[in-house]
Amino acid sequence: MIKSHKTLSTRILSKKKPEKKLLKFLKKRAGRARSGRITVRHKGGGAKRLYRIIDFGQEKIGIPSKVIALEYDPYRTAFIALLEYQDRERRYILAPQDLKVGDQVIISEKTELRPGNRTKLKNILVGTLVYNIEIEPGRGGKLARGAGTAAKILAQEEKPSTGAKPSTEPVRDLNEVSGAGFTHLEMPSGEIRKISQDCFASIGTVSHPEHIYESLGKAGKSRRLRRRPTVRGSAMNPPDHPHGGGEGKAPIGLKHPKTPWGKPARGVKTRRKRWTDKFIIKRRGKK
Repeated sequence: MIKSHKTLSTRILSKKKPEKKLLKFLKKRAGRARSGRITVRHKGGGAKRLYRIIDFGQEKIGIPSKVIALEYDPYRTAFIALLEYQDRERRYILAPQDLKVGDQVIISEKTELRPGNRTKLKNILVGTLVYNIEIEPGRGGKLARGAGTAAKILAQEEKPSTGAKPSTEPVRDLNEVSGAGFTHLEMPSGEIRKISQDCFASIGTVSHPEHIYESLGKAGKSRRLRRRPTVRGSAMNPPDHPHGGGEGKAPIGLKHPKTPWGKPARGVKTRRKRWTDKFIIKRRGKK
């Protein structure tokens, strides 16, 4: 277990200041909604930081680029890479594992399967690990973006040719437009889902897999990350929390744990139904 907030993996980072044109200031909200009320508890304070504008879509197709720096990003767990394209434009991307300064990266419909390269799912071999995966073609990567995560390609499912006449009804499936089939992906959670073969994905695994083994080391590090202290409900009084009251270290006195507002907690399904649920082949297993 790494006890310090400094990690050995940071040695691979470039000693370079962030790209000024790709920095943005985000106002602190401290867990508050537009109404000013706290909607997410235990947030506030923290060190000053600037947001790095990440190119999740990587729409510069066919233009080769070179990695000129690997940098730390205070807003995410993974490291980021600064690319310089042949037209001299610079952009940040999520850095994959094993990407080095000086490496060549390209986005193309069909390209060499090297870490950092980005291509369509239909052109990636079964068994390959991918990250920053699109759900809808042209909408940018949405899946597998955290440190050390990746999805595995399990199968390529071609769309059968029916020979039927085109329908005049409104389109409800992305693949009806492109005519592409589906790629079966095993997500980091263990869930298996279908995604259109016309969607782009980057080759490799997201950098900084050591993140899960890091220890903050001290309370001050947590405060600098904008995390305020969390008090146990069982340590409170009965008016303040359903778990409160009793003498000494008493149990919660309930059949099931509850939130401070009396609603069931832990083990209760919170996922809302989404239009992508129909593409899930197998749900993730219980921990």
